[in-house]
Amino acid sequence: MTQGPLFYDVFECADGEFISLGSIEPQFYSELLRITEIDQSENPKQMDRAGWAEMKSKIGDAIKGKTRSEWEELMEGTDVCFAPVLSMDEAYEHPHNKQRNTFIEIAGVMQPAPAPRFSRTPASVSSPPPHAGQHTEEVLAGLGLTKDEILMLREQNIIK
Repeated sequence: MTQGPLFYDVFECADGEFISLGSIEPQFYSELLRITEIDQSENPKQMDRAGWAEMKSKIGDAIKGKTRSEWEELMEGTDVCFAPVLSMDEAYEHPHNKQRNTFIEIAGVMQPAPAPRFSRTPASVSSPPPHAGQHTEEVLAGLGLTKDEILMLREQNIIK
């Protein structure tokens, strides 16, 4: 989103981790500037595109001055509209995702749980996801290829 609005982007922190910002509305943007200690009197109008590059640089420099966990501590519970950018391992273990059962493990593979979820018609997973190429022949046959054509593709290492 490098060409987008300065208040709606992903920024690198001091530790190489990232946070995402979505402080679109004026009150959220004002809170972002307050927490990042950017002088609001020098701030061009939020929607003035002419000032976006300079302000994005200021915000980026400010964010780069602290670690992701420091920003989480400062911004959590405020109106900044931010989120840490999590690794997959962190996403699996994040309290919000654990509470909502966002991920499930099937056949040793952690993956997103079925969505959407409804209280009266709960979804379930009865088998692990297919392996790459597991249904290739069925799909190609369904598209009208003959057994000989599929065999030729296999012999030419086009499919496995």
